[in-house]
Amino acid sequence: MGIKAMHHGHRRSWKRPCSSLIMTWIYMIFYGAGPMVYGCLYCPLSYKNTLVTLKFAVLYSEMFVIFVEPFGKDSKTLKEEKREELFENLKADISIGLEVDVISPRELSAKMLKKEKINLNEISHNSAIGLVRRVLGMGVLLSEVFVDTVGDTEKYSTKLSELFPGIKFLVAKRADSLYPVVSGASIVAKVTRDRLLREWVFEETAENMHRNFGSGYPGDPETKAWLDHHKHLVFGFPTLVRFSWGTCAPYLKDGVEVIWESDEVDENSSNNGTSKRQVKLSKLGFTGCKRKTEDIESNGKGRSKFFQARKLELVPHFQ
Repeated sequence: MGIKAMHHGHRRSWKRPCSSLIMTWIYMIFYGAGPMVYGCLYCPLSYKNTLVTLKFAVLYSEMFVIFVEPFGKDSKTLKEEKREELFENLKADISIGLEVDVISPRELSAKMLKKEKINLNEISHNSAIGLVRRVLGMGVLLSEVFVDTVGDTEKYSTKLSELFPGIKFLVAKRADSLYPVVSGASIVAKVTRDRLLREWVFEETAENMHRNFGSGYPGDPETKAWLDHHKHLVFGFPTLVRFSWGTCAPYLKDGVEVIWESDEVDENSSNNGTSKRQVKLSKLGFTGCKRKTEDIESNGKGRSKFFQARKLELVPHFQ
């Protein structure tokens, strides 16, 4: 997978009896190279006002500068130290529980680029739903859940309410800025992702690879330079990179064009002939379906050029 640490990340048990109603916040960090991380913070309703005094929103607004300002090394180090400090404080707080869900770039690519695609919205929704189920499974009595939205806010809220009747859901865009306490979950997600990037274990073994990929965000000059250096005109990028990431496209514009032998031009496609459709396996000779005539079976007509060129025939029975 390429992630040295956890796939479903940092897990933490509730430290106190769950006799009181609990509120939770869920926030996603996913802007570029590396894994997608959902962070979850939960605590008793009575602890809500105390969380506000911890000033998560103030620190998070400082942290957010990293995305829009030039990436000066000193400022990055300083803000990372602040995030790490607050994260450790959250872990040490006996009134707070933390959970994260980590989805690797490879898994994201596989889901988003397969034949029956799963889009990023659905992946994100499933991750958040999984976190709610995980917390409920630990015996936590959830009463309110705040979620930073992905996609249509109203539809997402309805979906969650139908899955978990009895829980009040508040879904909002940029929930961390609207509800200060949500920033606690964003800190959990951001620090977890940063740590995973620092500890990333490359599966690739090329000699010219290096780890100077910066923050992994598309606006980071170090990330841009790393993508340019590690692009491969045939295979694309190392598994650290999600291939469905739009930022990747410009780097591969000069890549080798591949025409798969298992594809055919769709008869109903436009005149440019670029539209493809998947060919049934039986047409490629992978199944035991009978041909219409013995002539077709013997001369290979109608089969993929790959098999014709190599004089390969279907052998349904071995002696």
